[in-house]
Amino acid sequence: MLDGRDVTEVARRCAAFLDGAVDADWTAVVPGMDWTVAKTVAHISDCLLWYSTDLLAGPSELSTADVAVRPDSSPADLVRTLRTFASVLAAVVEATPADHRGWHPWGLADAAGFAGMGCDEMLVHTHDAARGLGLEFALPPEPTRKVLARMFPEAPTDRDPAETLLWANGRIPLGDLPKRTGWRWHCAPPGS
Repeated sequence: MLDGRDVTEVARRCAAFLDGAVDADWTAVVPGMDWTVAKTVAHISDCLLWYSTDLLAGPSELSTADVAVRPDSSPADLVRTLRTFASVLAAVVEATPADHRGWHPWGLADAAGFAGMGCDEMLVHTHDAARGLGLEFALPPEPTRKVLARMFPEAPTDRDPAETLLWANGRIPLGDLPKRTGWRWHCAPPGS
């Protein structure tokens, strides 16, 4: 089960990696994407804040505000924003009762589902940002396994978890399995 500690740990690892690259060219475009590295990292933070508010708002969509992280911010500030918004999501996840559900376009999710979405965004998009910078980000095995188990229960369990998570998110083929298109998270609690 994913919780706020997982969100905090994944944020720590991703932010530490990105901190080490703040002097690189964040205007570089990520291969295979239309986004720059800066836009990709800003998107991570956007998602972390959206997930916090969506979880708190409950089972009906709340679309009364436009909130967006400015991708033209300095790389150091973008990393600081990621850390901050991950802390907000972690706190919300920890404070949310087990039976509470929040709205997401792919289904009502519990706190663990929102933790999983946040962790998936951080892991996969930090990997994307690294590719844009010509670097390699090693996805940490244990959090990656937890995200796979919660968010992608259909994913193979007998393969490298990092490669499997990238496959599940439509980034790469996985052995004989083609690159996915139209993938989705399993937002609802297991068994739902």
